[in-house]
Amino acid sequence: MKTTAVRMYGAMDLRTETFDLPQIGADEILLHVITDSLCASTYKAVKQGTAHKRVPPDIAEKPIIIGHEMCGEIVAVGANLQDAWRVGQRVVIQPALKLESGYDPGYSYPYIGGSATYAVVPKIVLERGCMIPYEGDSFFKGSLVESLGCVLRGYKGFYHTDYSNYVRTDGAKRGGRLAILGGAGPMGIGAVDMAMDYAGVAQVVVTDLNADRLAYAATKCSVESAKERGCELIYLNTSELSDPVKTLIELSNGGFDDVFVMVPVPELFTMAEAICREDGCVNFFAGPAVHQMQGSLNLYRVHYDGIHVVGTAGSIPEDTCDTIRLIEENKIHPGAIVSHILGLHAVKETLFAMEHPNGAKKVCYTGLDIPLIAVDELDKWGETSPMYRELAAIVARNGGVWCAEAEQYLLANAPKI
Repeated sequence: MKTTAVRMYGAMDLRTETFDLPQIGADEILLHVITDSLCASTYKAVKQGTAHKRVPPDIAEKPIIIGHEMCGEIVAVGANLQDAWRVGQRVVIQPALKLESGYDPGYSYPYIGGSATYAVVPKIVLERGCMIPYEGDSFFKGSLVESLGCVLRGYKGFYHTDYSNYVRTDGAKRGGRLAILGGAGPMGIGAVDMAMDYAGVAQVVVTDLNADRLAYAATKCSVESAKERGCELIYLNTSELSDPVKTLIELSNGGFDDVFVMVPVPELFTMAEAICREDGCVNFFAGPAVHQMQGSLNLYRVHYDGIHVVGTAGSIPEDTCDTIRLIEENKIHPGAIVSHILGLHAVKETLFAMEHPNGAKKVCYTGLDIPLIAVDELDKWGETSPMYRELAAIVARNGGVWCAEAEQYLLANAPKI
């Protein structure tokens, strides 16, 4: 079986190549990759090359396939796996194998990665329970399971303590107030969506310094739709405020029960503690790019007000399964975080452009030959293309977000590589 894939040979050295995959073994799976969502973590690995902890030292001789947010269909099943898996079954790959080596799909292996038309799922992925059945209505939602699983893990990381009996309750406080600081990016938008039907909070306040980013987020998770789901949603540009902490405390009627910090800025961490009410919990969700990042908080409040501080990173197979269930039950809406679609040949330039982030999640349809296209600009592409004109109409009928109907039309009508 031949595959076309984006392979990394070194730092900032990506090559889109067609080559033969090896014959699968008795304990392996041949996967047809349909979608892969591009992640900033991939850009970090591409920028660092072998200096990245997940990237092997010999990629110049043994290049690896990039991309770790993949969803696809099984094409062939190894002899020892016939009772466990079937041809045509849809699956999602959970890339965090939790190995001592730190090696994971999309960072470390020559024959499995999301930026490929076909991949070989090795025995180790199956042994770790990291290939998971998926019955969603679209492949792109499966590719977003990993990102949304990280957000879900963030919600699971919150906890609260009843100091009258020291009983601990895990999760964001139901019916409580939640702040998402620096939350107008893709993970923040995902956290807003998950705050409602999953976490059941009564109020969400999203802050950012950029008015355009906030406006974009508001089109994907609107104040009106949140109200229909029983939640007060507020978008707040803190760059316009003389005293953001005071405003946030006033909006929350005295402080928040839970706070996500979505940008690795020490000042936001300090702000998060300041806006917490008693027994409030702060999740420093953002991953710093440096090993020494110091932040400060009021230790008096930690002791006497019971402020909790946690940090969550990545997800585990349990989170993947839970996220798939939430998607299948329509309790979360992955289309809200899709800002662009693209084909395999546009992966390299799109990743390099992540040096200056824009938009939200970019979903690659690996078997298609299309450029990087903003979902909000499909109507412009439709001025010269009937296909994109129809896609724009489909998206408009579905609330302006990428959806299963749009994907089905795209896969049926877009040019193939």
